[in-house]
Amino acid sequence: MKPSLFFVRLRALLKKESKQLLRDKSSLAIGLLLPIILILLFGYGLSFDLSHGRVGVVIEQSSPQSNQLIAGLNGSQYLSTQQYTNYPEAEKAIQNTEIDAILRVPTTFAKDIAHGQAKLQLLLNGRSTNIASSLQGYVSGAINTAFAINADRQNIAGSTAMVTVEQRMWFNESGDSSWFLVPGLIVLILTLIGAFLTALLIARERERGTLEALFVTPVRPLEMVIAKLVPYFVIGMLDIVVCLLASHYLFEVPMRGSLLAIMGASLMYLLVSLLLGLAISGLAQSQFQASQIALLASFMPALMLSGFVFDIQNLPVLVQIISQILPTTHFMSLIKTLFLAGDDWMLWLKECGILMLYVVILTTVACKSLKKQLR
Repeated sequence: MKPSLFFVRLRALLKKESKQLLRDKSSLAIGLLLPIILILLFGYGLSFDLSHGRVGVVIEQSSPQSNQLIAGLNGSQYLSTQQYTNYPEAEKAIQNTEIDAILRVPTTFAKDIAHGQAKLQLLLNGRSTNIASSLQGYVSGAINTAFAINADRQNIAGSTAMVTVEQRMWFNESGDSSWFLVPGLIVLILTLIGAFLTALLIARERERGTLEALFVTPVRPLEMVIAKLVPYFVIGMLDIVVCLLASHYLFEVPMRGSLLAIMGASLMYLLVSLLLGLAISGLAQSQFQASQIALLASFMPALMLSGFVFDIQNLPVLVQIISQILPTTHFMSLIKTLFLAGDDWMLWLKECGILMLYVVILTTVACKSLKKQLR
């Protein structure tokens, strides 16, 4: 074999493969756009740091010492404070996840400081054990630093102005991380199963040529969407039951909300996930393309940007806005509240209303992708 002929053939093959790659838009997108998407997603989505701990401070009696306490908390770059005039108001705020902790300052705080020993009560939102443990350290550090600086300025021994922070964990008294993770895992499972079950349906029929056979029948797009959804919706219902049984009996996660609220929200999100996969399948040109888009549009954002592991408040503002567009974010917040805090019907109506909006949008997209025309 002459070397010159080898290189001639190799050059021809390279030219052919390069042209084929340039014509294949999906491969180009995966090769060029996927790395960019992943580096941005992981770079901005992965953060174990607490950069915006929201602390509600209940001051039962204002004094120079309590003002000094507030100044110390505000002096920390990791904390932001919100003052409340009474405890029930702060309690409602932590239940609605408006704040991450309550710092309760008693009426005797100023007198206790003067006697050299003061106690504060810190109530932590245990729905996220990582945030709670970090927040406890930041609050205690900010308070001790503030009073130590003041004692140093007045030439007072640090031991004569000691402040003790007594902490309690709400919604997760044992501090068990599985209480926080298992409800989130249910969301991820429904996202993965729902989107991937239906992501290949229409793309598979398009590749096999059976979709065109449906176009000559009087079947309408909405009827096709419903017919394709129902069998997989039944499978998804069984998955929900299995997940709830496992969370309660195997992992011993409390279900403080009603079963009706949890099942209703889960079925609504399952429908959204199935419709997302079906819409992707209708828009994709191949099964491979549909599977890649389903991975990027469903599972990856659900894992990184929904609040499953990392607190959304710690992400950049732009990423927070993007996370609020995802249906997974709304269901994640709702399911954790239902499991650990109990029924919150205002939150349930709000989040399920948003999920219903996604059902309408995705149903419309899926029907549009099934118009009776050949591509």
